[in-house]
Amino acid sequence: MPPAARNPAAPLVLVCGDDDFAVQQRARQLYRQWCEQAGGMDHEIIDAAAANSDQALRALAKLREALQTLPFFGSRKVIWFQSCTFLGDERTASTAAVTAHLTDLAGELKAFRWEGVQLLLSAGKVDKRRTFFKTLDALGQVEEYAGLSFEDKDWAEQAERFVQQEVAARGKRITADALGRLVAAVGPQLRQLSNEVEKLTLFVGDRPDITLDAVTRLVAPNKHAQAFGLGEALGDRDLVRALRALDDDLWEIRLKVDRNKSHVGLLYGLISKMRTLLLLQELVRNGQLPARPEYARLKGQLARLPADLLPADKRYNPAAMHPFVVSKALPQTANYTAAELVAAMETLLACNQRLVGSGLDDDLVLQQALVQIIGPPRGRRAARP
Repeated sequence: MPPAARNPAAPLVLVCGDDDFAVQQRARQLYRQWCEQAGGMDHEIIDAAAANSDQALRALAKLREALQTLPFFGSRKVIWFQSCTFLGDERTASTAAVTAHLTDLAGELKAFRWEGVQLLLSAGKVDKRRTFFKTLDALGQVEEYAGLSFEDKDWAEQAERFVQQEVAARGKRITADALGRLVAAVGPQLRQLSNEVEKLTLFVGDRPDITLDAVTRLVAPNKHAQAFGLGEALGDRDLVRALRALDDDLWEIRLKVDRNKSHVGLLYGLISKMRTLLLLQELVRNGQLPARPEYARLKGQLARLPADLLPADKRYNPAAMHPFVVSKALPQTANYTAAELVAAMETLLACNQRLVGSGLDDDLVLQQALVQIIGPPRGRRAARP
């Protein structure tokens, strides 16, 4: 997540990190700011994205030339060495020629007279062991932007803050449930979140608020969210939808659309869903969580759950899940009795044994497990007490 914007006094700045969207946003902001302050028309943007060593050397040659060319129409000159791809551990960066030229450039920057010149470099992940990075860090300022991932404990909170900033910048508001749905659907992908906010802003037009209905209609679930489609149908106890979602997943397995997806993987997803429902049902029964939660209050309720009651495995720990996911699962606990959830776990255990040790068709084994757990379609089920 990007740190707070700064206005560095140093004439040399490196903006880098895994979060390419944040890196480009910050670098663009800084370049425009410097250009406005400098005035004139001598500013240069040099494309430093290189697929091989020859392209990298040409980009470095252009940078050297730009540094040695004095400004004509203004007192200061701004240079942006944009999207550099050879400051990390890439193959191009490891070639002897590129390494030597970067080392030579580092020496030139140490001796360079910076009066009237500002240099901005933007890059992805950089190798901090290299001489060139150490020189930049010593002479100027480095801003690093780490990308969000599902491994980050607070990725959802950071993503929500980012969305709120993007929404506010466009003069809109977003409701709490819409915010939760958007982040749960997209995940920790800041560029896509920004694109979705732009799309939603255009959709709502003159209306001040982005609502859950707008997010549901416009935002397609990302790949990670689509993986929950089967589990959501199971939680809703909707056999028709569950079999349809299973068929879509099996089609992807057969065509190898997603090489990480497998029959056993689908089964583990179902096990995770039923374990979560079983735990949430117990928390509801004990009065520690509401069966029909208010999304705006749920985050605080999850944070107050006693740690000794929750599993260490984050996959089954409600406090480690996105609040919107929990808000969807809590009402689903009313669709099964505790005995049915326990029986479902036994069914899934037997399913696992058949997938691993029998010669039965894997597709059929999963289908039979769903039918056995959910039961045949019987219209709208009454909520269970």
